[in-house]
Amino acid sequence: MAASGDSRELFTEGVSAVLHSWPVLQIAVDNGFGGVYGHQKADWMVDVVQQFFHDNADLQRCEVEDFISELMDQEFDTVVDDGSLPQMCDSLVQMFGQWQQGALQPLRHTITTLTQKKSQRAKVTAAPAQSDEDDDDDDDDDEDGGTQGEEDGWTVVRKKK
Repeated sequence: MAASGDSRELFTEGVSAVLHSWPVLQIAVDNGFGGVYGHQKADWMVDVVQQFFHDNADLQRCEVEDFISELMDQEFDTVVDDGSLPQMCDSLVQMFGQWQQGALQPLRHTITTLTQKKSQRAKVTAAPAQSDEDDDDDDDDDEDGGTQGEEDGWTVVRKKK
């Protein structure tokens, strides 16, 4: 079992790469779901998750899912139901297995791959709603020229064609 401080830091770096490349966490942080300290919460989550692995022997994916799901709900008021949580937790369990077996080179490769993917991906944010004036001139109830559809706090994000 890998026990050196350097290799533990490598596992922490791996947890960071997985979490920070996870679109759900990225969207939650970028759009302020965690409040003004969202970035700090995301960094704190890395420490808590890596410690969770070290404190609990033989974790199963479902245990990691439950733990991270609870963190996302408590810290970012976010329920993850897009299907990405099991995949992300599989990556964490696999990385921890590599770390335990001392397979540090494959672990480094995985971290590098995740880091490159994150840097290539554009920042994901919710697009501002268009004003109704742009879409429909017939129903112009907004006398002051402001945009409608934002008052309820929801914004529809559509995929570009």
